[in-house]
Amino acid sequence: MVSAKAIVELQDERTRAWHEAREADGGTAPTDANAAWMALVARQHGANFDLWHIEDEARAPGATCEVLAGVKRRIDTTNQRRNDLAEELDRMLLAWLAARGLPNAEAPLNSESPGLMIDRLSILALKMYHTRDEAERRDAPEGHAVRNRERLAVLTEQRADLAMCLDALWEETLKGTRRFKLYRQMKMYNDPDLNPAIYRNSSTE
Repeated sequence: MVSAKAIVELQDERTRAWHEAREADGGTAPTDANAAWMALVARQHGANFDLWHIEDEARAPGATCEVLAGVKRRIDTTNQRRNDLAEELDRMLLAWLAARGLPNAEAPLNSESPGLMIDRLSILALKMYHTRDEAERRDAPEGHAVRNRERLAVLTEQRADLAMCLDALWEETLKGTRRFKLYRQMKMYNDPDLNPAIYRNSSTE
């Protein structure tokens, strides 16, 4: 079900394809459990892709206050989608495991879930794509390419380490020697009942 190699390859492939199209797409409809899983991985990566580029809009030097306010709201909405999809990844895995009598409730608990690790892999894929792009930039100042090649080497190592840890967690979960839980992010900023900046300033009839 979980293969870090397949996940990393999918994230890299979608990152390249979406940059050519300039937006993330929904992909094709899944036909089996593994396809449904990989489709969800792609959707979660798509949320990070969208979030990355929306945040870039907020950093444009000429952005007006009105534009920035709209961008901020889009960032909040997209970040909520990103976190919801990371939780959905864990729900899907835990449902698949439950049908097989796993995870072992007596096994040691891992501090990070696969969904959160896949979210981190997604962000690393985006960082690596853009860092590589900067390393190959023809109009960059002197030393820019070298600096970004060094950064890319660090990111590549970090992603390899994280991918190895994801595979190890899944293997141990299947063996019953480790377990993970669904960790809810409990975001408050989008909830009109929990964010005082919203409910204290809402108009009442």
